[in-house]
Amino acid sequence: MEEWYHYLLLVGVGFVVGFINTVAGGASLISLPVLIFLGLPPAVANGTNRVAIVLQTAIAVAGFKSKGVSTFPFNVYLGLSALVGSILGAYIAVDIKGETFNRILAIIMVIVVLIIIFKPKVNVSELEERITGKYLWIGMLAFFFIGIYGGFINAGIGFIIILFLHYVHRLSLVRTNATKVAVVFIYTLAALVVFALNDKVIWKVGLVLALGNGLGAWFSSRISVNKGDGYIKIFLIGMVLVMAVKLWFFT
Repeated sequence: MEEWYHYLLLVGVGFVVGFINTVAGGASLISLPVLIFLGLPPAVANGTNRVAIVLQTAIAVAGFKSKGVSTFPFNVYLGLSALVGSILGAYIAVDIKGETFNRILAIIMVIVVLIIIFKPKVNVSELEERITGKYLWIGMLAFFFIGIYGGFINAGIGFIIILFLHYVHRLSLVRTNATKVAVVFIYTLAALVVFALNDKVIWKVGLVLALGNGLGAWFSSRISVNKGDGYIKIFLIGMVLVMAVKLWFFT
């Protein structure tokens, strides 16, 4: 990335990603391919994208905490389990060939689109949480494997985490999101360290993307969007499918 307008584009992309993640989710499926299209090697794009994820989730954790929403220590247990898995996943991502990574990303993008389209409705009423005992151990085991995926590529993982926390642990939507951002922050921080130690992070690019991401999240959290979730999901699905085709056939 040599041109100055690439950084303006990154702010714009980050804004869109932050906006969509706030009202729908899954928009990292846009930022990661865009970084690749701008000329970053896949492993570097993957590592650089983690800078924005860490900053975004850190802000989100602080926001939930300021409103008194927390699942501590449950979120820490899941986060530490996912952290161990994410280190393994990040090392796999660092060593994988660029073309293979692009093909895997394309497949994952299509799978996540199917999850977006066909995921069951989440009913948040009359839930009895299951976050201790055997369900805690089930969650820690599951999040170890979720962490491997998160460390490896991360794109679209929010949908998987939301479904698991709701249907296994029966958390309300608000507590699900509060747990999700805490877990993602913990394991992404570890993955970012792995990428950084292997020189797979361009900090300036990551921070610029994070700036746009934060602006988008701030803006979308302060406006009322009538049926915005549905429209944005349609936009997200279209963008993801186009980028998946580009990654598979034109790398």
